Amino acid sequence: MPDVHSSAVVAPEATLAESVKVGPFCVVGPNVRLDEDAVLHSHVVVEGHTTIGARTQVYPFASIGHPPQDLKFGGETTTVSIGTDTVIREHVTINPGTKGGRQQTVVGNHCMLMVGAHVAHDCVVGDRVILVNNATLGGHVVIGENTIVGGLAAIHQFVRIGRDVMIGGMSGVENDVIPYAMVMGERASLNGLNLVGMKRRGHERRNIVALQDAYKKLFWIRATLPTGWRRCRPETVRAIRFATF
Repeated sequence: MPDVHSSAVVAPEATLAESVKVGPFCVVGPNVRLDEDAVLHSHVVVEGHTTIGARTQVYPFASIGHPPQDLKFGGETTTVSIGTDTVIREHVTINPGTKGGRQQTVVGNHCMLMVGAHVAHDCVVGDRVILVNNATLGGHVVIGENTIVGGLAAIHQFVRIGRDVMIGGMSGVENDVIPYAMVMGERASLNGLNLVGMKRRGHERRNIVALQDAYKKLFWIRATLPTGWRRCRPETVRAIRFATF
């Protein structure tokens, strides 16, 4: 049987795996599913059509699955899906999708959403993403795996961020971000490549060098992207197109 504290309010229709723990003063709605070993520590509210994956932990005062902050939302059935082994800390908010978007909000596996982070409607957050305290994602944002969004950073709606990106704290990101980049600033701009992140994750030196060459040709020299691409060495183009890094 799930371990449900006597003060928690769990709808009879909710689906709880046998090993789930629901702490004091939590509220779980009728269309919620909690998978194996998921933990709601206390004072957590999970509503809507929400799935929380195995071994994911949710800390006090997090709010998951309530209607999105979108004036166009008309009460349609949309979803939140949270992966396995993810940590959702205090005061995090995650909203479901909308009919005008992908109709679902997705948070991947092994993520860490720190205090006060916000994931708006129709976002897709890849695996092993870290949202540092009070990081905010506008609607329809897509974030690639292994990316870190610094504290108090804000990502504008419809922005796409590649994998292995480092976004500095208090940055406002209004435009798409290439993979492996570092961006920072009040109105964020490219600030090089996330070399530390790539080295930590074991990317081969030849691939890192190829990316550095491409970055220099595409972004350091005044030129259109097609012109910069033609300046890249053949081995650089091959590495970027075909390497699995």
